[in-house]
Amino acid sequence: MKREVVKIDNDLCNGCGECVPNCHEGALQIIDGKAVLISDLLCDGLGACLGHCPVGAITIESREAEAYNEPKVMESMIPKGLNTVVAHLKHLKDHKETVFVKQGVEYLKENASRLPFSVDAVINAVHQPKIAAMHAHQGGGCPGSRTMTFSKETVVTPVGGGDVSSQLRQWPVQLHLTSPMAPYFEHADVVLAADCVGFAMGDFHSRYLKGKSLAIACPKLDNGQEIYVEKITSLIDDAKINTLTVVIMQVPCCKGLLQMAKLGLERATRKIPIKMAVISVEGEVLSEDWV
Repeated sequence: MKREVVKIDNDLCNGCGECVPNCHEGALQIIDGKAVLISDLLCDGLGACLGHCPVGAITIESREAEAYNEPKVMESMIPKGLNTVVAHLKHLKDHKETVFVKQGVEYLKENASRLPFSVDAVINAVHQPKIAAMHAHQGGGCPGSRTMTFSKETVVTPVGGGDVSSQLRQWPVQLHLTSPMAPYFEHADVVLAADCVGFAMGDFHSRYLKGKSLAIACPKLDNGQEIYVEKITSLIDDAKINTLTVVIMQVPCCKGLLQMAKLGLERATRKIPIKMAVISVEGEVLSEDWV
């Protein structure tokens, strides 16, 4: 097949080796004093190594080459550790190579028992690099963001001995901390709620949350909202959620959450129904419509 791969000018190459560590896929080696592309299978053709050649010996060319093989790349990359795997998948993600990202994540999940790091730590780092950099470690990341699915018995336990039951089925709930690949999102009906909704609305659990998975966010105060859009797209395409209900407050800034949901849907290859509910500051449902 014809595709883009690395080309090395042997006359210019001085064998400094600066390109080698910047090819996360392991496609480059120094052999006999020159940089060599050791396998077409390992070269993704995206050019991460280009800016690291001090003499400009590396370019990208379009030619007949073996198809890039993400599982083979991932197999060779795992021994290099968490940070290298994350850098590789983030590189693919930044270049919109979503198919290869999915293949890489699937390979990690299939081989989770032999990994020296947590698959969730990789997924979180790829989707939220700033937060993951602070919390990820080989034990699986920040304990507060550890993925948990609650049993049915846990969900219906009354709060404070009263007759109001929590309908929360999972942890975490903050959108920056959740992973679209978490099992509780798979084929689920999902509620995306503004942070204030749960405090303003007394029957939020029974009216909107029962039987659904949850993510919360503040469109006015949260940083990294482009990551939110990416996660919504991933929920639709990767987790294959059934529906998305966006619950916002009546204040103008809250509409940003609906806009993020719409943009995430626009970027997704799948199409799902989205419902919007608007809640007053006194906790009343002002409107509820499919959009």
